[in-house]
Amino acid sequence: MAVFTPIELSDISAWISSDFDIGQALDIRGIHGGIENSNFFLDTEKDGKKQEYVLTIFERLSAEQLPYYLDLMRHLANKSIPVPKPLENKQGQILFTLKGKPAAIVSKLPGVSRLAPEAKHCALIGEYLAKMHLASSDFKHTQENLRSLAWWQKTVPQVLSHLSDAQKELLTSELATQEQFFTSEVYALLPQGASHCDLFRDNVLFDPQGTSDGSQDQLGGFFDFYFAGTDKWLFDLAVTANDWCLADNKQDLDPARFKALMDAYQAVRPLSKEEQASWPLMVRAAALRFWISRLWDFYLPRDAQMLTPHDPRHFENILLSRKAI
Repeated sequence: MAVFTPIELSDISAWISSDFDIGQALDIRGIHGGIENSNFFLDTEKDGKKQEYVLTIFERLSAEQLPYYLDLMRHLANKSIPVPKPLENKQGQILFTLKGKPAAIVSKLPGVSRLAPEAKHCALIGEYLAKMHLASSDFKHTQENLRSLAWWQKTVPQVLSHLSDAQKELLTSELATQEQFFTSEVYALLPQGASHCDLFRDNVLFDPQGTSDGSQDQLGGFFDFYFAGTDKWLFDLAVTANDWCLADNKQDLDPARFKALMDAYQAVRPLSKEEQASWPLMVRAAALRFWISRLWDFYLPRDAQMLTPHDPRHFENILLSRKAI
């Protein structure tokens, strides 16, 4: 999350009071981290009770695209999956316009991030990711993953001039490999549905249940669904594994974390034989996707308050590691 469109309390106080049933807006604070939208913590008070929400102004997604993401979160929340639930205004709407841009307000999840996860955290992620996939099976809307193959094919030519010869060769050869994989018969057989597609450690909260050392952590919830799309569930699992299960060298998969994630996921939704056979290529696809996006953000950045682009070499190294599996 970042801040591209600054918001002051005076910009929203009257709007919150008149359009919503959440009382008076007390404070609004920009959230650091991420690179796509402008995000803020919003504090309100009603009948002496304080509440905290998250306000998002969407910088790239259009008002036509956004109902998919917001309806997906509402669908999952209504099925008891711990995700932010979009807040309705007095007319029952969940998508608004603020400073000429689409905006939404969602509930704030409890807990803290665990950026150095243990195997037990990976197990919780695997369990609830599988539950989320199954809960989305009857979600009626579909929308392509906007950062999938078509976007890779469009973006790679824009970043090639910034790369070394070795990087160009790695990027173009891997893209060609994934083009073949995505058009294969086995790929077509992989189960698919609504997928988070960006379930990194900083998009999950754990509720410490009264402890500070994480010994009794329960899942607080998954958030930041604004890269979600209809995709292969195996891709969603591969994206998650590539971040949650890293070894201490920050590129290989740690055996204990990886086993915990996969065992917990498959206890809820066992992988098909086609998914098992596709794992080596899919985990490379997940690494390629984020290498491309980080190259794009690093070399073709946008201006924003509180924005620090991620180092693209991280996912270059992960891709090289996954190719060696």
